[in-house]
Amino acid sequence: MVICKRLIVVSLASIISLFSDIAIASDIYVAPGGVDTNPGSVQQPKATLAAALRQARELRRLNDPSIKDGIRIIVKGGTYFLNESLFIRPEDSGTENSPTIIEAAQGESPVLSGGVKVSGWKKVSSVPGLPVSAQGKVWMADMPMFEGRPLEFRQLWVNGQKAIRAKDTYGDSMNRILSWNHQTESCWIPKPKAGDLSSAEGLEMFIHQWWAIANLRVKSVNVQGDSAQLTFYQPEGRVQSEHPWPAPWISKKTGNSAFYLTNAIQFLDSPGEWYLDQRARKVYYWPRNNENISNANVIAPALETLVRVEGSIDRPVSHFYFKGISFQNATWLRPSKEGHVPHQAGMYMLDAYKLKIPGTPDKKGLENQAWVGRPAAAVVVKFSNHTGFESCRFEHLASTGLDYERGNHADEIKGNLFRDIGGTAILIGVFSDEGIEAHLPYNPADERDVSTNTYISNNLITNVTNEDWGCVGIGAGYVKGIRIEHNEIYNVSYTGISMGWGWTRTINVMRSNSIIANSIHHYAKHMYDVAGIYTLSAQPGSLIQYNYIDSIYKAPYAHDPNHWFYLYTDEGSSYITVKDNWCPAEKFLQNANGPGNTWENNGPKVADSIKNAAGIQAKYQYLLKEKEHGKTAWPINQM
Repeated sequence: MVICKRLIVVSLASIISLFSDIAIASDIYVAPGGVDTNPGSVQQPKATLAAALRQARELRRLNDPSIKDGIRIIVKGGTYFLNESLFIRPEDSGTENSPTIIEAAQGESPVLSGGVKVSGWKKVSSVPGLPVSAQGKVWMADMPMFEGRPLEFRQLWVNGQKAIRAKDTYGDSMNRILSWNHQTESCWIPKPKAGDLSSAEGLEMFIHQWWAIANLRVKSVNVQGDSAQLTFYQPEGRVQSEHPWPAPWISKKTGNSAFYLTNAIQFLDSPGEWYLDQRARKVYYWPRNNENISNANVIAPALETLVRVEGSIDRPVSHFYFKGISFQNATWLRPSKEGHVPHQAGMYMLDAYKLKIPGTPDKKGLENQAWVGRPAAAVVVKFSNHTGFESCRFEHLASTGLDYERGNHADEIKGNLFRDIGGTAILIGVFSDEGIEAHLPYNPADERDVSTNTYISNNLITNVTNEDWGCVGIGAGYVKGIRIEHNEIYNVSYTGISMGWGWTRTINVMRSNSIIANSIHHYAKHMYDVAGIYTLSAQPGSLIQYNYIDSIYKAPYAHDPNHWFYLYTDEGSSYITVKDNWCPAEKFLQNANGPGNTWENNGPKVADSIKNAAGIQAKYQYLLKEKEHGKTAWPINQM
């Protein structure tokens, strides 16, 4: 009898132990001090997300009982430097009752970084070409290596603050071009003050034109008297000179296009500036007054994409979520290799030119054609179903932050911070495929290709578009059923929210989109032909309502200083209702719109309750502590 009782006790202990193992098995831990061969327990965590994801994938493949209620990959605090993109596939999908979640450990802040540390700094006394004012103040480090190769980069962060790629003007000031010759594909500028630039390898021109900028690699500098002629490498030299919209601005009334030159040792003349000498494999930096560069955390970006979530049209990635993860230090090198000449919203032109005989099957009056590409993104999601990002951070990124590129359904982007991003914070939907002319309406045979019913809410978006000034806070292409609600967007160079693509009133896949109760302020810092909310093309059943839009910056080099708006339905916009939006004046534009638009009760007479209810809601107001407070010296437009 005693033996039987003992057997019963042992059996119960075994059962309890078994169920304990099952409960623990669905939680996989990752920590900086972990080892990838570890079992992934809290006591023996793995070192990388890639290893944890593989373990989760195996649990899915084997239909392990432990995953009945889902899989959590719990990431402890610290910085995880990636040497390749984290790739999430259809095999990693969860289900409605058993999702897969990559989340921060409670109270901790894990960072996925695509960067490399730059160390071994030494002060240098003399460098050929360095301005006299910088001699003895500049520090030098070896060009970092990444996976066995010297690392080329366009950004540098020092203690989390972006350094300035050396340029020939101070602060926000720019010069003005003298002329542009479209036949010779060359530009005349005032003679550079930095002296002889004829042998400056990697020299670039940054030019402001209407609603976009361009980055042009300089091929030659030919000084003649008090002027200099610039020519450019291909393909950007051809595209820049052939495309009509937007072209370099020439105006006696408002001034020619503004520009600056960048990326030469001769320009390194101010604290906070840096220069990469690729031939000598050296990095030069003039520290700011509050920086001790010998022990600073200096990061150069190496990976363009940190995370890829990619299924197919028949097998999307589903029920996969990120919570509390920070994505940092992504690069984008196309401007260094092929230049960057955007059409609009950061979509760069692969080819573009004016038509000798206007007209296309969709648009008889169209006088130009363009084919565009899409900028790289730190996180890319293609063909997804019920995925999401919540309470994450997207910071210190060269191009787009988060890109739901195509085939996305019922996804959620909520409660995230987007800050210090070179391009757009959030992109969603097809704009134009590379082989399809940009003005053609998008009507795929299989509408599963269309991003549908995505919910973008309660995100704080600030200091984005800080390199490509023509990008936007949130940009949506050909989408349907998209809800953009209760976000706060401020300190952006151009438009807050842009919805639509194609410049066509032809009915296409876009419909039933809503932009509701967003707070958009302190925008258009650099570019005009702008609005807080901007639309393109036909979008039946779409609604813009209850938004708060205020404080448009006085852009110092705008092509037309009066061409700014609070709401702007642009070419082809049709079947859209715009009502009950608060802004301080009725400064709106309806340009070449199609039929069926309704405008009702927009402007300063809208109830204050609408203004007060816009923006981030109570559950996500923890984000407000991240806001930059204090007055800005940048002036605001007044009616």
